[in-house]
Amino acid sequence: MLYFTGDMHGDTERLSKTSLKGLQRGDTLIICGDFGFIWEGNAKEQKFLDKLEKYRFNICFLDGTHENFELLEKYPVVRFCGGNAHRIRKNVFHLMRGQIFEIESKSVFTLGGGEAPEAMMRSDEELDSKRPEVPSKQDMLTAVENLQNYGYSVDYIATHEPPAKIRDFLSQVDRQIAEITALGAYLDELMKTAKFKRWFFGSLHSDKFISQSFTSVFSDIIAASDEV
Repeated sequence: MLYFTGDMHGDTERLSKTSLKGLQRGDTLIICGDFGFIWEGNAKEQKFLDKLEKYRFNICFLDGTHENFELLEKYPVVRFCGGNAHRIRKNVFHLMRGQIFEIESKSVFTLGGGEAPEAMMRSDEELDSKRPEVPSKQDMLTAVENLQNYGYSVDYIATHEPPAKIRDFLSQVDRQIAEITALGAYLDELMKTAKFKRWFFGSLHSDKFISQSFTSVFSDIIAASDEV
């Protein structure tokens, strides 16, 4: 079975055996960004990752806006279920941007990264510097190429950020002003051109069923299904 959940920010309880008791051998859990267990690179983190390696199911994550990208890039890139991933442990993988994975006989398009809220407060000079949390032009081109190979049709889309129109809709519901970003606009185009059954995203830190196609995930663990 394929499952989706949201940001963890290094909360070990979220990956405890009690929290994941519903997952069985061969299942796959996809975390939609801000994994947080590759942050300090110290012995404590390594010990926890070693513990995850003993689980009988796969733990996969997209990168979010709060990751130690320098540490993450040090892990080897491997082919996993048809797409490129960083291998953290034998059953723990970082699903790279713009890739499509065949998991449980389902195709899953992934695009991590996003606009960190604190970036809005940076100076123009700081914004001109390299920002690894924001998907690059090459990430976007890779995504387009892989989607073209699939005829722009996949079973599931997993991103950290939602499309701009979805964020705008939720902001209106909450009576807030939504920030429009280039990534949000890109995801809007993806929403219009790609065919998919369900789209999961995690950056809003909420568990909210938005429509038959869109779901915001945070602490809930949702079994992927063609039916809602």
